[in-house]
Amino acid sequence: MQLVVARIGRAHGIKGEVTVEVRTDEPELRLGPGAVLLTEPAGVGPLTIETGRVHSGRLLLRFEGVRDRTGAEALRNTLLIAEVDPTEMPEEEDEYYDHQLMDLDVVLADGTEIGRITEISHLPSQDLFIVECPDGTELMIPFVGEIVTEIDLEAQRAVIDPPPGLIDDAAEIVSSREESDERTGDESGDRTAAESGDKTRDESGEGQA
Repeated sequence: MQLVVARIGRAHGIKGEVTVEVRTDEPELRLGPGAVLLTEPAGVGPLTIETGRVHSGRLLLRFEGVRDRTGAEALRNTLLIAEVDPTEMPEEEDEYYDHQLMDLDVVLADGTEIGRITEISHLPSQDLFIVECPDGTELMIPFVGEIVTEIDLEAQRAVIDPPPGLIDDAAEIVSSREESDERTGDESGDRTAAESGDKTRDESGEGQA
């Protein structure tokens, strides 16, 4: 399986180093010297990491064959892709790769269905599950132990214990929107029930986008 582990940023200095935006929890494993990475666009790679160091909080890499600033700038915005065994697990306990979490069902402890994980967002402060609910709305669930109490890969589910407001507020927004649509339908006497229903679905679709 192929996973994006970094994106190349701008050149640093004149000796071929580049800054990278790290997209893996294991940079020392995926982005260490000697690692061979595929690229997007594919024609740029594969690239072999020659050296790596941290400077002012940013990871700097230099690749074999890239010796000057011009060559480094030519790599800007290239995605670095690692080949990962789908059965491989992170070294740390209770850590997971993104592909293992995608499409997991999100449920409460009592089994109530909340939705399905469609994306993992990696923020500087924390990771977020982007969860698509049955009604088409989306929730953002912080991936922290206090909220995500269990990840069961065998059962393909994530159990959550959300604090007050995390899910309720989203439900209130949807409910308010539906009530507004109903009032609009009641005030328009020249529309049929079918036409009103079509408009509700259209407005809901626009909200999702």
